[in-house]
Amino acid sequence: MLKLKRVAIDTQGENVAFMARNCAVYRPEEFQALKKIEVQHAGHTLLASLMIVDDDSIIAVDQLGLSEQAFARLGGKAGDAVCIAPAEPPKSLDYVRLKIHGSTLEAHQLEEIISDIAAHRYSEMEIAAFLVSSAGFMTTGEMLALTRAMSQVGNRLTWKAPCVVDKHCIGGIPGNRTSMIVVPIVAAHGLPIPKSSSRAITSPAGTADTMEVLARVDLSMQAMRTVVEDCGGCLVWGGHVNLSPADDVLISVERPLGIDTREQMVASIMSKKMSAGSTHLLIDIPVGATAKVHNNGDAMRLRKLFEYVGREVGLHVDVVTTDGSQPIGRGIGPVLEARDVMAVLSNQPDAPADLREKSLQLAGALIENDPALVGGSGYARARQLLENGEALKTMNRIIDAQGRQTATIAPGGLTKDILAHRSGVVTAIDCFRMNRLARLAGAPLDKGAGIDLFHKVGDRVSAGEPLYRIHACFESDFGFAAAYADENTGYCLGDER
Repeated sequence: MLKLKRVAIDTQGENVAFMARNCAVYRPEEFQALKKIEVQHAGHTLLASLMIVDDDSIIAVDQLGLSEQAFARLGGKAGDAVCIAPAEPPKSLDYVRLKIHGSTLEAHQLEEIISDIAAHRYSEMEIAAFLVSSAGFMTTGEMLALTRAMSQVGNRLTWKAPCVVDKHCIGGIPGNRTSMIVVPIVAAHGLPIPKSSSRAITSPAGTADTMEVLARVDLSMQAMRTVVEDCGGCLVWGGHVNLSPADDVLISVERPLGIDTREQMVASIMSKKMSAGSTHLLIDIPVGATAKVHNNGDAMRLRKLFEYVGREVGLHVDVVTTDGSQPIGRGIGPVLEARDVMAVLSNQPDAPADLREKSLQLAGALIENDPALVGGSGYARARQLLENGEALKTMNRIIDAQGRQTATIAPGGLTKDILAHRSGVVTAIDCFRMNRLARLAGAPLDKGAGIDLFHKVGDRVSAGEPLYRIHACFESDFGFAAAYADENTGYCLGDER
């Protein structure tokens, strides 16, 4: 037996074990060739990649170290006795090999793969193999089976209300923080909307990152249920309530690889909404040259996939295409986006008009699902709830119920204005570059980092006039962002007419 030690290393979700090369109990060389070991403790087992340590001050000869994530998953305490054994590779890897060679997988095979991925039995390399093989070819039947398999792993929420609504944007548009406006409007109307959102992976802010500026988002499932029952809606981090956990694991690998196929996107989104107990879902597909979906033809094909899965699993799905030609609102990054959201909810005269209008359109579409409402009056009802202050009151109730943040977070103090190199009219803004620029500035890890936009498409600018302002919190991030903006501002200017 070895003594368990917690090693303060973040291994990005992968289970990693550490053993001394001169271990007093085992011969590390016997396990090293296998790459993985099975750690056994109090009836629990954990598969982990094995690393050999030569420094006795890190791992003693009678210890087995586990990375932060692996230690938490095993559930032991420092000093507990553990033993190890050669790890048997998951049987479902045979199905991954079949997929690599072009086979169409059966539902039970996909269920086993997803179950093993959710249980962290796969390495990142093995997950990547599954994702790449699926990206090469996936039938609609496999997509449906994958969606069902992902929704069946982890927690599932159920609600008493006959109509539970939700919305989801496929992403890619900077500043598109409509959920934080839609949720309080719809909740104020009386339709339950339990909104669970992801944290950003490649974007400068997810809904959870921005909401965290105002309130806690790491709620338990019971706390989330209580907030929805008391306030009509919530805005929480889905990863903490363990809804479709395999999806979070898959996303952590597919995003760095740049894999984002239509089928995998649909399975990811729909499995989360099924797990959340939604009955009516609104999907927002922004279309634009630098958005995820570039044209209406691609948007139509994606819409049909969402509608197909919704029909098969009994989830009512409405899909809308929206303008994805430029950022929405003025702020990009958690603090700046939260500022825009509260400006809209507070009916401030200088609130971003595009963010306000898009939020009203989406909220109105969701409110149309209320059978007691006269058809076609959803938008008017949404506007009424925003303008009479009911939406703001509901948002404040949600913030207080989730746990209001007491510390005020300001925009990053390191700033640089990016100037127009010539006079003209803004003809295009590159959404991809704006997202990357805000990430380089430090968003979303630094809540105050991001970009403040001063001009949108159609605005006239003079040479030397600021187009936008970079905010950063650390010198290194500031330098990266400033250099990237100097290389290409992300704005296209045309001649005045």
